[in-house]
Amino acid sequence: MLDNVLYALTHVFDLKIILFMILGVVVGIVVGGMPGLSVTIAVALILPFTFGMDPALSILMLLAVYCSGIYGGSIGAILLNTPGTAASAATAADGFALTQKGKTGQALGMSLYASVIAGLLSGVVLLFVAPQIAKFALGFGPPEYFTLALFGLTIIAAVSGKSLAKGLVMACLGILISTVGIDPINGNTRLTFDTMFLMAGISLIPALLGLFAISEILKQSQIGINKLSVNGDVDDNGFGWRNVIPFRKTILKSSLIGVIIGAIPGTGGSISSFLAVNEARRVSKDPDSYGKGNLDGVAASEAGNNGTTGATLIPMMTLGIPGDVVTAVLLGALLIQGLQPGPQLFQNHGGLVYTIMIGFILVNIILFIVAKLAIKQFAKVSRVPASILFPIVLVCCLVGSFAYDNSMRSVWFALFFGIVGYILPKYGYSVVPMLIGIILGPLAETSLRRSLVLSNESLLIFFQRPISLFFIILIVLSLVLPLIKKFRESKEKPDDSISLPK
Repeated sequence: MLDNVLYALTHVFDLKIILFMILGVVVGIVVGGMPGLSVTIAVALILPFTFGMDPALSILMLLAVYCSGIYGGSIGAILLNTPGTAASAATAADGFALTQKGKTGQALGMSLYASVIAGLLSGVVLLFVAPQIAKFALGFGPPEYFTLALFGLTIIAAVSGKSLAKGLVMACLGILISTVGIDPINGNTRLTFDTMFLMAGISLIPALLGLFAISEILKQSQIGINKLSVNGDVDDNGFGWRNVIPFRKTILKSSLIGVIIGAIPGTGGSISSFLAVNEARRVSKDPDSYGKGNLDGVAASEAGNNGTTGATLIPMMTLGIPGDVVTAVLLGALLIQGLQPGPQLFQNHGGLVYTIMIGFILVNIILFIVAKLAIKQFAKVSRVPASILFPIVLVCCLVGSFAYDNSMRSVWFALFFGIVGYILPKYGYSVVPMLIGIILGPLAETSLRRSLVLSNESLLIFFQRPISLFFIILIVLSLVLPLIKKFRESKEKPDDSISLPK
């Protein structure tokens, strides 16, 4: 191992590799920050340019695009309530609320620091404990995936606003939307109304852009102001590590959540970010402040989604199983270079593997430097007149929706969800539960049905497997503990109001 580490250290600091990593970081931030142009698209677009490159140079450039693209999604979420990626959707609530309070620089600064810390931690885990985490992730079957998705759905109670009933209605609506199209198990069509328009289902990206970006454009346009509803100047000056220290527990815990979720094939940053925010809210002394401009929410979301970046490489490199869609593209990049992921990769190409893993850590350091230098330029977006900014954002949303699957149907879906996201919140229906339902619905449905097939339709399978049982315990705790807390608070209030006679 020591020989491989020394080999990696002599190669990863090559000037050519560093320059290409810087280029990848810039491309990732720009594409990740644009609505609809996902990290997957960015990596896929860069992939053809890596043909013929040295394997280490090729993979590290793609990793730079990947890591910075995940971070870049938070820029639009914070400045315009327009998440550049699905993984940044949880950042939008607190991030944009901070922008409206004139704390844009704080939100962008916290997003950067939390992202980099989580990315570095994820890289260290990748370097030292990849095989062990891969073995744990290999233990996930349909029952574990279902209970994980069910645990994710418990977040709905925390993001439903004032009415839990309305939140559940929106979540059920989101799950219903996720079932539109072809049944993944038996191939039957569902809720298509005999039209080809709905045959391929409703994709996440158009729904995300509609619910958050286009709805925000409609809302801001109704206000009829010349600039975005942002108060105060950019306050990035002086934001540094000392400002992050009070949030260290949240960042560390959220990063670990991201690492664990990222190591499980088929999950991703969108799930881990919502789970991280829910956990931060659960232990907070002021849970009601989340979604209204709490820096802790930004820290949790960004640490949660960036913690997955290195962890998703664990199953890909050790088992040949991509952790998410982006790592599926990276898997293809390795195969193009003539490298077969798996245990043999570590034995036959140990030097290259350690170059990639150490290079991943260096990518996050480069990301921090580049983004820190450019953060004030990001914040200037909030000062652009709405008459200029809104049409640009709308065009980016529509182009991004079209680019997702090269179809106008996605554009119509984005506009439809934009109207939904504009109208329903006026009546107290939060769109976040709907988004969570759309994200977790397919995973929950397919995993439940496969589990029932394995167990001959017996629900005992969820209690007989240790990991699945562990998630069930977490589900029960996440539902019961808030109720106990509210019950105690309701009992204490009357006692506090009683004044003893003199």
